[in-house]
Amino acid sequence: MRVCVAYRIALAVLLAFLAVSPVRARETVRFEGYSAGTVVIKTGERRLYYVLGDGRAVRYAVGVGRAGKQWFGRSYINGKYLKPAWSPPDEVKRDNPRLPNVIAGGTPGNPMGAAALTLSGGEYAIHGTNVPGSVGGFVSYGCFRMYNHDVIDLYGRVGVGTPVVVVQ
Repeated sequence: MRVCVAYRIALAVLLAFLAVSPVRARETVRFEGYSAGTVVIKTGERRLYYVLGDGRAVRYAVGVGRAGKQWFGRSYINGKYLKPAWSPPDEVKRDNPRLPNVIAGGTPGNPMGAAALTLSGGEYAIHGTNVPGSVGGFVSYGCFRMYNHDVIDLYGRVGVGTPVVVVQ
């Protein structure tokens, strides 16, 4: 009987923690300083903001570039893709030579997840992930990883040409 009660308490605590975990929470927050329709990524916070205007933005958790792999500046979304295929960039392939040249979209091994928003000026994207535990960390080669349900939400809000600002 004691084991059953302890199990139920532990399960309740775990479920309560997961329900309020700030890394998992997409929420509308106060946010100023950028025009409505802009995507702002704050790498130090590991958060992406989609600016709604009127002092508000939708805030999402993101995985960002590891030490030495981060970049900062301005870009814009130049492509939108659902279940994209992925070809590892040269640097990734050098570090992981066993990776295939292409991983088909929608397959479990594809790190792009449910959708990708490609950024102008390089090999970077805002995309989903096949490793949800990496969201909220310093984990990538410069791309921005989101939970699949969040990248689908953002995909519906932005268009090609949407400005993206990456700051520390």
